[in-house]
Amino acid sequence: MVTLIAATDTSVTDTIWALLQTVPDPEIPVVSVVELGIVQNVSWQDGTAIITVTPTYSGCPATAVIALSIQQTLRENGFETVEIKTQLSPAWTTDWITEEARKKLKAYGIAPPVDGTSCAGSLMPQPQQTVAIACPRCASENTERVSQFGSTPCKASYRCKDCLEPFDYFKSF
Repeated sequence: MVTLIAATDTSVTDTIWALLQTVPDPEIPVVSVVELGIVQNVSWQDGTAIITVTPTYSGCPATAVIALSIQQTLRENGFETVEIKTQLSPAWTTDWITEEARKKLKAYGIAPPVDGTSCAGSLMPQPQQTVAIACPRCASENTERVSQFGSTPCKASYRCKDCLEPFDYFKSF
């Protein structure tokens, strides 16, 4: 339980940020919502923890689960009043994924986003895409896209032609 008596705003927000680092993304549990760049801001106002989040895209089905997970984690740690604000602009971008999260994605078997593969904010990759997507298992760039959508709309299905393993690629947008 967090003791909030005589805490400064800075120490409280630092505590909240640390707790949010433990909230996993529901679709990719090896990375936190902070590491994915979903959490934009944390503030502490009049006894209320205010968390501003930007979903990976406006129709992301995990948005409600993320908000509930954030509220549950904070409440379990002594924050009784939690407000979640959704911010859609600026739109989330894979540029906000931390380097640590990119390493965790790869270790989990998901190829992290590659710079230069985005399609003007679209979840649909360009047909003429020529950037090689490296296999997260063997690092070969001898891969092919099997489907523009993978296990979730933000991922595409790929197959490695060398190790023959299928894998998801976290699309860049």
